[in-house]
Amino acid sequence: MWSSSAQHSIPLPSERLYPTSSPTLASGMVLDKLTSWRAQNSAAKPADPFEPTPILYLAFRAPVKLLLYHVYRVITSPRSTPTLSSHPTRVVCISDTHNHFPDNDSIPAGDILIHAGDMTDSGSIDEIQRHVNWLASLPHKEIIVISGNHDTYLDPRTRPSLREDQRTGEVDWKRVHYLQHKRLSLSVTVEPDELTKNTETASVNSKSHLLARETRSRKITVYGAPQIPACGPMNIHAFQYPRGMDAWSETVPEDTDILITHTPSKFHRDLPLPSGMGCEHLAAEVKRVKPALHVFGHVHWGAGKEIVWWDGCHEAYETGMKIQTGWTRGLLNPWLWMCVVRVVYRGVRGLIWDRVWGGQGERTTLVNAAQMHGNTGKLGNSVQVVDI
Repeated sequence: MWSSSAQHSIPLPSERLYPTSSPTLASGMVLDKLTSWRAQNSAAKPADPFEPTPILYLAFRAPVKLLLYHVYRVITSPRSTPTLSSHPTRVVCISDTHNHFPDNDSIPAGDILIHAGDMTDSGSIDEIQRHVNWLASLPHKEIIVISGNHDTYLDPRTRPSLREDQRTGEVDWKRVHYLQHKRLSLSVTVEPDELTKNTETASVNSKSHLLARETRSRKITVYGAPQIPACGPMNIHAFQYPRGMDAWSETVPEDTDILITHTPSKFHRDLPLPSGMGCEHLAAEVKRVKPALHVFGHVHWGAGKEIVWWDGCHEAYETGMKIQTGWTRGLLNPWLWMCVVRVVYRGVRGLIWDRVWGGQGERTTLVNAAQMHGNTGKLGNSVQVVDI
């Protein structure tokens, strides 16, 4: 994700200075709020694709897709979270810290800590080493990290863009597991914990051995890969591939329980309207493997988590979001309207199956763990915690 680093001349929106002892302070704050409201409700599309598209623009340019998106979210939100074993594994997820170090007290305790990339801004070896030192100091039993596009040193193709003093030496990973197209098998010792109550959980129906074992040691398979669709200069931003190219098919091991990528999959936590900033080929790979948990970042405004049920409702949603609407804006496209109907029909069926009959189908918890609050250059998003 583009950060606020001065090196790339990216402006910091909403960065204003107000006088501390002046009657204009209140009027300045009012003006700031008014400007923010106008930006969110403008009918103009933002120049930066990593900024949210205003609702009025979407209502005019893609009204049926806007309806489809909200219908899907509303109809899937009441579905239940999966039942856990008595000894779940707690996974703490962060990403996109961009040279900032969250207060250690703000990082919840857990068994596994995951950082999904963009530890730094310029990607020098010193910046990366400082972040690794901080991660290694945290108390979590297992710590895993992948590269983001700003972690320039970690990609041999982009390393030459750094000054010689920024790329001389090697990273000492200490006890941190660095995954770059790599599979990791963990044996995690877990204890029953009252903190697991009332916590959002990841389904492991697709990986039933995680639920079946009522032991205090659990095998968890993790796979991490850093590649992202291009969003900046190919010689500066790490692990990029041309947008639309398939860099994912058949790359993730089928026994993966936790998948870590820097980019989101398409149409989920990636600013999905009007077209989404994630990767459609990664989405297909996640659907093929169906991991219990998929952790990513990159799109700061997409921070949060959601559960994807691999059923007809989700299939109709993704099918509809892929349709090119053209000049009719989708209003005259019967296939798009059919997808809206199918989302409602399949969603209601899934809700009844879940809430009335107690059925739990295959699902994956998706977590956008970005800590950077939008493109403000400041940390502000919540640390995401998932029990599996």
